[in-house]
Amino acid sequence: MDQTTPIVLVPGLASSARIYAPVIPALWRFGPVMIANHIRDDSMAAIAARVLSEAPPRFALAGHSMGGYIALEIMRQAPERVARLALINTQARPDTPEATARRRALMERARRGELRAIREESFPELVHPSRRDDAAILRLVHAQDEDVGVEGYLRQQTAIIARVDSRPTLAAIKCPTLVLTGDADGTIPNAFSKEMAEAIAGARLIVLDRCGHLPQAEQPEATTRALTGWLGTEVVQGPRTA
Repeated sequence: MDQTTPIVLVPGLASSARIYAPVIPALWRFGPVMIANHIRDDSMAAIAARVLSEAPPRFALAGHSMGGYIALEIMRQAPERVARLALINTQARPDTPEATARRRALMERARRGELRAIREESFPELVHPSRRDDAAILRLVHAQDEDVGVEGYLRQQTAIIARVDSRPTLAAIKCPTLVLTGDADGTIPNAFSKEMAEAIAGARLIVLDRCGHLPQAEQPEATTRALTGWLGTEVVQGPRTA
């Protein structure tokens, strides 16, 4: 491997570098890996601008969940800097009024010190039904809550609520793109991943079996295969479901 590509990984809501731990060793073989810090700003534009200010001049970009919203904003701000794009369990759609109302209610609870309870209650929707009693993944979720903190969580939710509709700009994405999702994502339905893959020319869609919203933790080997394929050559072969 004579050439390397820096890789920027963006976590999701109430998520930290820990979520990518299972895949980093394999990705590191392709180039230096940076985990974006997305807890310091309260708008997608500002988060994306800060990530770009800290990122290498040109890089492969992967965003999980909220990280996908940030990745799509990066594609609007500086598409020429992104060599490859991976959208993991995310969507291009904006918040619905119902989703915004739920977020605001969660924010009020978080202000009252209930962030841990919020995350525990949402855990069954985050994972495949077979993993709802998975203590290790639940510990990971709680550890990330502590990494992000209440103020970081509130800034993130504020940014998510105000995000724009990215569907009109999907057709402008020209770099090799992977869209990765789980067959049982109860947080962001995989229909929204299929929608993105159909709108991005040449995008490859992979739907992981027995997987919910946290593929790095639920299906680490399959997720690693998908991401290393994306960094290799097979991702440019065109749409395909695996």
